[in-house]
Amino acid sequence: MNSVCSTQGYVLDGFPMTLKQAELMGSQSIIPMIVVELELDIVEVLKRGLADKMKPNKPHLTHDSSDILHIRNSCYKKEVVHVRHHFQQQYQNCLLLNGLKSKWWIWDRMIKEVSTSMKYIQTYLDRIQRGQAACINKLCITPKEFDCRLGEFGQYCPVCMALHYHLVDISETAALTHAAEYRGHYFKMCDENHLEMFLSTPDQFVTPGCPHTLPKPHLLPRKLTEIQVKNRFPQQVEMKGFCPVTYLDGKQRYEALVRGKMEYAVEYRERIYIFETKEKRDKFMRTPETYWAQKLPIKVPPLSDPVHLTSLPTLGYLEQGVAEAVIKAMTAAGCLKPKHPYLSLKRSALSYVALYLKAFNHKSTDSIRQLYKKKLASFEENCMLIPYLSTVMKGNYRPPSERPIDFEFKLNRFLGLRDLPGANGVQPD
Repeated sequence: MNSVCSTQGYVLDGFPMTLKQAELMGSQSIIPMIVVELELDIVEVLKRGLADKMKPNKPHLTHDSSDILHIRNSCYKKEVVHVRHHFQQQYQNCLLLNGLKSKWWIWDRMIKEVSTSMKYIQTYLDRIQRGQAACINKLCITPKEFDCRLGEFGQYCPVCMALHYHLVDISETAALTHAAEYRGHYFKMCDENHLEMFLSTPDQFVTPGCPHTLPKPHLLPRKLTEIQVKNRFPQQVEMKGFCPVTYLDGKQRYEALVRGKMEYAVEYRERIYIFETKEKRDKFMRTPETYWAQKLPIKVPPLSDPVHLTSLPTLGYLEQGVAEAVIKAMTAAGCLKPKHPYLSLKRSALSYVALYLKAFNHKSTDSIRQLYKKKLASFEENCMLIPYLSTVMKGNYRPPSERPIDFEFKLNRFLGLRDLPGANGVQPD
């Protein structure tokens, strides 16, 4: 009640700390312009608590042990979630700042936020006093108050209605960034450009200046969830489940008959329509009169029920399930033409294809794929031993000093492969 506070404003430091305190403030019509939360982790809290504890000449005894600070911080973290949600839902005035920043950075940021809010308030008061439309952003208007003073267009953009006769529903956007007051009623626009147009010439977009009025409630489209659609059984979706927007935009050709998805459902004139994508659902909701009364041709595409791979014959299963991977593996084997030491051509090709499939199986984990990629690379190196040794060992005998540096290593590697399982045609168990 102090005159200085009522004119210059004031700061409540550390209040409210609980949801009950926040609700108590609202019951007394004390609505903060901005609610600031300084975010700190527990390590920084304990660090600052220890620094305060070491300060001499404390004014009074405080309970500042590390255990008590830890408990208080845990309780605060649990409660502040509800406080933050309350102010954000009711007034949209909650601001989260990094408490690790310097006090000058926080001070500067707060000055900017308060200045912006004051500018909105002063502009609002000035325009309302002159009988003009004014933006109501940052005025801490509650959802209940907003709904009570909604204008003739409700949650629909009046500018879109006047210019294009489009029903643009903005009810899912809780922010009042593009909302305005005119003649004691609230109106909500879809973007910044339409807000500026409404503020400059509001009479053009409200009765009697608006060329179109909002349809009656039962003529407005309404989104439905999958559960809501299922609960309407035995009511069926219209157009046999085909997307009306895709069909009309495709000039009602047979190829434009595309089935919609239950997750994009809309009720209009007590009928249910489903759409191919979210964008096409939104397009229908803007101009439902354009798409709702369509007739399907006599011949429509059949239902494409999913076919499980396991229900196919062996050849069909292989073709639909693993054909692409096998083709890539066989192509790689054909390019390399692998011949592993002490293995037949057939055995070498089969082993190479098996390793290739393992190395590039997208359903395996990264570690398994990397393991078999290393084995595949080792197999390819072993296959290169035969052409290497056959080229180097041509001609007369050469002393060790005249042989290539890696000759002995590769020769020993070649001979060591003779004892591996499967060599000389003997298959492992």
